Amino acid sequence: MNSKFLNLCMAVGVSGSLILGVTSCKDDEVVLPAIGGFNTAADVAATNLVAHWGFEGDGKETKSGAVPASSTNATYETGAKGKGVKFTKGFLAYNAITALNSLPNMSVTAWVNVDNNSGAPGVPTSFFTMSRPNEWAGNINLMSETGWRKAGRDTLIVKGLIVSNKAGSPNFQDVRNEPSNGGVQVVNGINKWTHIVMSYDATSEKFKVYANGVKVSNPDWETRATTGPLTFYSPTKPVIGAWGTNVAGGGTAEGWQVPMTGSMDEVRVFNKALTDAEINSLYLLEKAGR
Repeated sequence: MNSKFLNLCMAVGVSGSLILGVTSCKDDEVVLPAIGGFNTAADVAATNLVAHWGFEGDGKETKSGAVPASSTNATYETGAKGKGVKFTKGFLAYNAITALNSLPNMSVTAWVNVDNNSGAPGVPTSFFTMSRPNEWAGNINLMSETGWRKAGRDTLIVKGLIVSNKAGSPNFQDVRNEPSNGGVQVVNGINKWTHIVMSYDATSEKFKVYANGVKVSNPDWETRATTGPLTFYSPTKPVIGAWGTNVAGGGTAEGWQVPMTGSMDEVRVFNKALTDAEINSLYLLEKAGR
């Protein structure tokens, strides 16, 4: 039988003879062990998932059904799980999605495949942003400082940036891994699929980043300027693969604000800070194609 498990067949004694009774032995039935108590990635913090892009041949956001309002240099090919999106200085931009208009707590997760580019001319990469009107930095931003190292240098800087509206003034806080600190903060994630996460918890006021299921952020940066629930500037619109200023009507882009070259897959947004265990489970499940 081809299945990964086989229901045990029961042996029953009747009138002194042995009769074998087969109960539900199916060749095609597959039951995989749970990971962290979850069977699939969709089960992780399911009630807190507010947006999901699977990129299975298109740019549709599956929770709301939203499709890109504009798309530049985006194609769909093999991703980390099924298909993903490949950008060549490209992006996907959306109109406002109601569930993303306010995220006092949040987590953004994604698979990324990108290279460093120092000297060519050396630009950061924006993976996901919830835009602010006429500003490059959105309310929340998941990105990488790809312009800090040469192409092929296998060190990924995972960076999160918050811009929260505090009494009408923008309150900036960023957090990232510091490879010079060694240990888990050295993320070897260039030119390969790497699972990255940023999360913010309004109660603990902790802002963290993760890579491949492990917290990698510099602890000295996790609690700094931002306090309490995040307050978004509006209108805010999701952009994948670029800065808000790269989108028509989003302001004027400076020279370093260049759309993404690389690939992405399985972008998820939650309205809570995922726990370490949930992040690790999500990573392992998606890595397993589940």
